[in-house]
Formats: sequence, structure tokens, C-alpha cells
Amino acid sequence: MESALAEFSQGAGIHPVRTILTIEERARYVGLMPAVAGDVMGLKFVTFYPVNAGSEVPTHNATILLYRTGDGQPLAAMDGRLITEMRTAAVSAAVTRRLAPLDSRTLALLGSGVQAHAHLDALRCVRELSDVRVWSRTREHAERFARRHGVTAVHAAEDAVRGADVIVTATAAHDPVLRGAWLKPGAHVNAVGSCRPDWRELDDDAMRGALVVDSREAVAQEAGDVILSGAPIYAEAGEILSGAKESPAQSATTVFKSVGLACEDIAAAKLVLESAQV
Repeated sequence: MESALAEFSQGAGIHPVRTILTIEERARYVGLMPAVAGDVMGLKFVTFYPVNAGSEVPTHNATILLYRTGDGQPLAAMDGRLITEMRTAAVSAAVTRRLAPLDSRTLALLGSGVQAHAHLDALRCVRELSDVRVWSRTREHAERFARRHGVTAVHAAEDAVRGADVIVTATAAHDPVLRGAWLKPGAHVNAVGSCRPDWRELDDDAMRGALVVDSREAVAQEAGDVILSGAPIYAEAGEILSGAKESPAQSATTVFKSVGLACEDIAAAKLVLESAQV
């Protein structure tokens, strides 16, 4: 993911902003995400169905088609749901490794779905977490997550965030669930949910931290947290990962707003294919 983001920010390949088809507002969406990334290219067809929340059907399903760039030969068709889950968390972990204080030990998870699970696994790879708190708008979901992962469920988002070094917001919230007043100086936020232009997870105060995004162009069209707050963008993640721009000071409060990029899916799908062929 670090390489994919660095190449993206350097202008390598072809990466149009995804096309979103609205089947039913706030309930059913389809995304088309093509990219050409070096010797491979592909397309992810992803469904985002918030209406499925609480049912046995996932809110996200996806299929990835992978081709050779040189001759257009198809290489693979694969399920993209797990790839989407893992690459999203891996991107957050890569950015957290650069932006969060080295002594970060406390993690707050706002949301208790698949992205909370994936982020917990990924962030444990880059920081030694000793205190993990989870909050969900549905208390039973937070308590079930806590039992499964051996972490602490809390009844209020503020209780999770106060004193936390790293915060993940992974919800489909339409209005802010994270207040900047709760963040301690130097905290790092990974905001990966609510990727619609009129939805947001963070209030204006939270968005005053040094803002890093995966794509300036994409967040300008899709991220309500950025659009509605008018927050200035410090850098793309790929600019920091490539060394083109310095990381904010370790003492700075930072926010990473991720909407997800096709180049991430193509890089992950290529890795899966190569691993399957070994």
C-alpha cells in the first residue's frame, strides 16, 4: 500500500475518481473503480448497501477484475470484499506509522464492524497497543466486539476518545460522531467511513488537525468531512510516504481522511494473484 500510494501521488498510472451510481439515496450505491498501475490494470465493482446493516448480508460486496496492461490479457477475477477490508486498514496502518507518536499505546475504535476488526489487526502491526476501547451506536455490537477481541467496550464515544493516542472512525454516520474537543494534543485520527459528500464523522474542530488524504481529487468530490468543513489539506499520504513532503511534527494532531483508491485494490489483487501462483 505504501508503494501504491507513493506512485499514485507521483502521477504514475491512470486513476480516475470512482463513478458512483445511486440506486437509493442513503441506502444502495454501486461504485466503479478502474485503474492502470504499471504492468497490471483492473476494475473493482463494489456495492455499498447501508440498508444491509444489522442483517446477515454485508454492507460492502465487491468483485475485482485484473488484466495485463501490455496486451490486455485477463489474469483473474476475484472476490474483492476481503481485499477491500484489508487494504483499507493497511493504508491506515501505513499512515499511522508515519504520523502517530512512536509511544502510542491507546486506540479508540468508533464503530464495531469489519473495518474496526481489520484496523485493530493492522494497527497492532505498527504500534504496541495496550489499551483498546470500542464504541458503537448499538451497544450490543460494541460488547460483542469487545468479547471477541479482548478489548474494552464503552457506552459513549467521548469515553473511547478521551486520552487516546490513535482513533479510528469506521462508521456510516451522517453527522459527526467525533468531536475535536475530545482529542488530546498529538492524537492521530484515521477517518475511513462516511465517504459521501453530505455525510461526515468528524466535526469542524476535529478537522483542524493537520489533514492528510489519500487523494485530493477524490476527497473534494466524495468526503463530506473535507467538503463541509472546508479544512485545508496538508498533503496526500503518498507525498509523505515517498518523502516528497515531510510528516507533520510528532506533537501535531493529525487526521487521515481515506475514501479508498482503485490503485490500492489493484496492488492488493496483484499480490493475491502472485501469492496464489507460488
